Amino acid sequence: SAAIGAALIGEWFEGATVVWLFALGNTLQNRSIERTRESIRSLINLTPSEATVKYGDQLIRKPVEEVGVNDIIVIKPGEKVPLDGEVLTGTSSINQAPITGESLPVDKQQGDTVYAGTVNESGSIEVKVTKLVEDTTIAKIIHLVEEAQEKKAPTQAFVDRFARVYTPIVFTLALLTMVVPPLFGFGSWGEWAYKGLALLVVACPCALVISTPVAIVSAIGNAARNGVLIKGGTFLEKAGAIQAIAFDKTGTLTEGKPKVAEVISLQNNREELIGITRTIEEHSTHPIAQAITSYAVERNIGTKQGEDFKAIAGKGAQATINGIVYFAGNPKLFKEMEVPLHDIAERIDTLQRHGNTLVVVGTRTEVLGLIAVADTIRDITVQSIQKLKKIGMNEMVMLTGDNDGTAKKIAAETGVDRYFSELLPEDKVTAVKKLQAEGKRVAMVGDGINDAPALATADLGIAMGGAGTDTAMETADIVLMADNLEKLPHTIRLSRRAMNIIKQNVWFSLLTKLAALALIFPGFLTLWMAVLSDTGAALIVILNSMRLLRQK
Repeated sequence: SAAIGAALIGEWFEGATVVWLFALGNTLQNRSIERTRESIRSLINLTPSEATVKYGDQLIRKPVEEVGVNDIIVIKPGEKVPLDGEVLTGTSSINQAPITGESLPVDKQQGDTVYAGTVNESGSIEVKVTKLVEDTTIAKIIHLVEEAQEKKAPTQAFVDRFARVYTPIVFTLALLTMVVPPLFGFGSWGEWAYKGLALLVVACPCALVISTPVAIVSAIGNAARNGVLIKGGTFLEKAGAIQAIAFDKTGTLTEGKPKVAEVISLQNNREELIGITRTIEEHSTHPIAQAITSYAVERNIGTKQGEDFKAIAGKGAQATINGIVYFAGNPKLFKEMEVPLHDIAERIDTLQRHGNTLVVVGTRTEVLGLIAVADTIRDITVQSIQKLKKIGMNEMVMLTGDNDGTAKKIAAETGVDRYFSELLPEDKVTAVKKLQAEGKRVAMVGDGINDAPALATADLGIAMGGAGTDTAMETADIVLMADNLEKLPHTIRLSRRAMNIIKQNVWFSLLTKLAALALIFPGFLTLWMAVLSDTGAALIVILNSMRLLRQK
């Protein structure tokens, strides 16, 4: 409209310049937005287009679209995994960084899951396909990221509402500027028509409208490349404003796989004690029983001839070996059988206070010894908590079902500031509400399966290990694809920076508009300068947003 107006009032050169500048501005804007879109496309290009399928003794190359579930594919060293599946034969280490963001390769053997788009580094493996090409983890990530980019953040929604009201007002003002002064004899029609056109160009809210979406798309793209799914601008904004983070202990701060920490034999015969315990525990699927079994297997301590295996609900298990009934269970079991524990009462007390779960082993009349089992803390967790503290996260809270002594010990080792202990799953929700009642914006980090209610209650739900669980991908607002917290500090930093950049963009857009408007009426601002200020502001806003793509 500015160009047509310029032609009507005889300013042909101005009109041509306006058209040229607009075209240039649009080309540059499209180029830069294309760059942000590419960050997502690079995810799509991660997966190979063909797979080597095994039929009997033959190996046939097929497009991934034609490979079905339960087909067997062969992946050689150096090749990318074409589809999600389960390893049948072979061992290898696989670089999962493209999906999970994990910095170190992960060892895979029979029964382990491999994901499309990851790189097979060392051995040759045969994999049974578990998902069709459109259902793979990476396909889900791409779909979620694309959806996330469509969803509007609160700031963006506000800016759009603002533009809807603002544009008609400006249009009316420009018309009045063209008509009113010359009607009342202030200057010529041509002069005021020119000023009105300049006002129309300057007031166009291009930079303002583009200020938020480009920043959000850039940040979401950067996060996706690092194995973090942010499901929309809203959650990016929320992550930038979080003041406290609550962690579920098991599987998040700790491995969730207990290990034997100490073996105390009262008859100076460790191997015998471990052998008896292994015999009793081998039939149990309880994590503590499995920890003891694998401890015995690592030390080549075999099982004995046992019979009459029984589980004692909530207390332990028993088996008969060489005609004697042996028990392995918690101290409560032996107290109930009135077996004297006074020899080891002090040891039991100390070990329990230090966060161990105890398995006492003995007969109906005497105690042979005890095995202490503890959950191991993840090193990456401790590093991540330190990094979060460095970037100014002022409250880290641990939620756990453990007793107070264990919770205190783990809190000290992981470096969290507070803990809530002895929680049942539904109490986690109450704990999150308590933090919110203190006036804090709370993020909850969990593994997405039993933590779903707490994730939903928190201001921001962050699930870990998204590559392994579909539930996590669905219930959380932000998904860490790796099964660790390594990328959490990056996500929080990125979100905060995105919020700062959005603020810079909005203020910059508004201030350039005001400055240009002030210069129109004295006549300092020509039409082509008006176009330049509008296009220039939009470009600067885009380039400023694109810094988010490069954040390491």
